[in-house]
Amino acid sequence: MSEETSTLTGQDLPDVRDWPTLDLDGTEFDPILADLMREGPLTRIRLPFGEGWAWLATRYQDVRAITNDPRFSRTAGMTRQVTRIAPHFSPQPGSPAWADQPDHNRLRKTVAGAFTVSAMKRLRPRAQEILDPLVEGVLREGPPADLVERVLEPFPVAVICEVMGVPAADRERMHAWAAQIVSTKGGAEASAEAKKGMFGWILDTVRARAHSESDDVYSLIGSAVRRGEISEAEAVGLAAPLQIGGEAVTHNCGQMLYLLLTRPELMARMRERPAERGPVLDELLRYIPHRSSVGLARIALEDVDLHGVRIGAGEAVYVSYLAANRDPDVFPSPDRIDADRDPNPHLSFGNGVHYCTGAVLARLQIELLVETLLDRLPGLRLAVPADQVPWRRRTMIRGPRSLPVTW
Repeated sequence: MSEETSTLTGQDLPDVRDWPTLDLDGTEFDPILADLMREGPLTRIRLPFGEGWAWLATRYQDVRAITNDPRFSRTAGMTRQVTRIAPHFSPQPGSPAWADQPDHNRLRKTVAGAFTVSAMKRLRPRAQEILDPLVEGVLREGPPADLVERVLEPFPVAVICEVMGVPAADRERMHAWAAQIVSTKGGAEASAEAKKGMFGWILDTVRARAHSESDDVYSLIGSAVRRGEISEAEAVGLAAPLQIGGEAVTHNCGQMLYLLLTRPELMARMRERPAERGPVLDELLRYIPHRSSVGLARIALEDVDLHGVRIGAGEAVYVSYLAANRDPDVFPSPDRIDADRDPNPHLSFGNGVHYCTGAVLARLQIELLVETLLDRLPGLRLAVPADQVPWRRRTMIRGPRSLPVTW
């Protein structure tokens, strides 16, 4: 279908909109995405890298429909230079992020047991043991302190490394690799070098644990490779996104704490009604712009009609979970933080087959971080004016670069 082709209703297709990756401060919603949401349920976008244009779906029901529809394939995008946010494009064969059914379930089954609700309940005391010394160190040294450096970075790194089975001696370089992979700084070369280091470490570890009877994730994956259930390439593709997941917790929680620290009424609510913190955290998860732009594209395997528009076979389609979380048909007054919002069916962890494997783990860490910091640091407040908090630049995951606080 060419850019001049008309829709099924005889109307012209929407113009292709350039969508640069903006460096935004605070929790400001991307103004370009806001414009695209107003322009229609389906628009067309061109991102900074890759080739051509892609459809963008922003309405809640459309996002859910597309992410549950097997006619839209992630796998078909592995060999396509579609328009994209990242300067580098090297999809890892075997990664569940790029897998369609039934391969996706086959791969995910290997590690699913390590991320269940019951497994996270067993992990919670150990995670608290990891967190407590970090907070005690902050208290011992006194204010001011950078929460990102002292707590929000080391805690998720330590927890995911614990779950995965990364030895303490290797955790610092694993974190450095992960941080570079989710950044757009340094371009394709820096990303490729980080992936080479991480992927090589993963492969060596999976091979070494082929006969391990431990329950860490690398042992589970190594055993699956030995049994012939997944290949070594699939083992690397399966493990790497899980290993990188701690980066998202750091920056998402940074945004949530920034909102609490800049909205006294919200902080008071969390302190005065601790039993009701869960719904507030859900609302903050819905509200925060947890990423820049969009994630991975899907490719239409056949013509699909949506809202009177024909998405042609072979065309790329993106969904925006950020936009879906601000759909006024599902979330009244979506640009307002409503601590009593009920129901709150946000899509912050994705939807459909590609729903985040580590969602329960991420939620556990966010709960522990917020609850422990609020309970152990009475009077917690920013140590600088809100507009002086520095934010990450040239990144795929948004968040404060540092969070200076006092108490």
